[in-house]
Amino acid sequence: MNLVETFSEFKSGKNIDRPTMVRVLEDVFRTLIRKKYGSDENFDVIVNTTNGDLELWRVREIVPDGEVTDDNAQISISEALSIDEDYEIGEECYEQLFLENFGRRAIMAARQTLISRIMELEKDEIYKQYTERVGEIVSCEVHQILKREILILDDATDTELILPRNEMIKGDYFRKGDMVRGIIKEVEMRNNNPVVIVSRTDTTFLEKLLEQEVPEIEDGLITVKKIVRIPGERAKIAVESYDDRIDPVGACVGMKGSRIHGIVRELNNENIDIVNFTNNTNLFIQRALTPAKISNIVLDLDEMRASVYLEPDQISLAIGKGGSNIKLASQLTAFEIDVFRNTQEEIEIDDVDLDEFSDEIDDWVIDALKAIGCDTARSVLQLSKDELLRRTDLEEETIDDVTGILAAEFEE
Repeated sequence: MNLVETFSEFKSGKNIDRPTMVRVLEDVFRTLIRKKYGSDENFDVIVNTTNGDLELWRVREIVPDGEVTDDNAQISISEALSIDEDYEIGEECYEQLFLENFGRRAIMAARQTLISRIMELEKDEIYKQYTERVGEIVSCEVHQILKREILILDDATDTELILPRNEMIKGDYFRKGDMVRGIIKEVEMRNNNPVVIVSRTDTTFLEKLLEQEVPEIEDGLITVKKIVRIPGERAKIAVESYDDRIDPVGACVGMKGSRIHGIVRELNNENIDIVNFTNNTNLFIQRALTPAKISNIVLDLDEMRASVYLEPDQISLAIGKGGSNIKLASQLTAFEIDVFRNTQEEIEIDDVDLDEFSDEIDDWVIDALKAIGCDTARSVLQLSKDELLRRTDLEEETIDDVTGILAAEFEE
């Protein structure tokens, strides 16, 4: 029931600064005093935050007997002498109060107030602390696995953070006790509780991992101009060096790939292309479409479109698996890229989302195809019937029907 014990319980392990804690304690005890005496003007509250002690003193002016006009500000000489025999009229009488004087119910109410105030302070401190750390990499231990999110504990502060499923990389699999790294993406208040969201799919996570592995980036010798990624599949990074003696791509990759390999492993073997940034648009688009070799590029600066001409054997490299390479190259360069054969014959890369066929193909069939990475009609048609049978649980008749519907879409 002791408020001091309650304070002692909370003061250890809390990230609350001492002046704030003292202020809260004083407020709680002064509220207690006001309820009993009507005012706290002539009371001193002394808090020792080191060992959790506190003292309450009532200070009143000593006046002759029978001349007390304000019980809160004055005390008769006879009453003062019962406290200390050395008191004289005109002096201030210091009377120590004890918690027991306030009654059990008042103390219990004050204890609850104290606990709730300290918890509110802790919530504010967590919100402030993590708001300042947004964009930082955090290392955590998996605490609890839920359907839509994973609860993780910050290794440094033991605070519970949230890693939502949609912020996890495809293929991420964690068990309780595993260590996981991510970026502090945002901090929000839900029902007056701070919620810290951690992400592994955010481009900032890749950027911070690169900073950790490449000292030249942290030192400012190399700048990351832009990052685009399809988490868990592919990423493209444009880098630039301010020192002509430093090769930015080589510095990021490291000797025999030593620097980039650690990042690739962290991101579940995400394919990372690092290209040298340049203001020469033609050259930048050519680099962005790595590993394909470009024969010619025609730019339309008004429409921000680029017509890229390649040898037939380079077309699949330029487009990439599921269109990932050309999609990321377009995002990196801010140009809409169209691919053509060198004969000026346009390659039909126009594609249609599988969802567009929902009126002809059952949703569960579409979901089965998406589960193996086929989101578009052409990505399905690129696979043989045997491969579709092997990778999905669909029957041969169903696959024949689906490929027939999809193929018909592209027939002239």
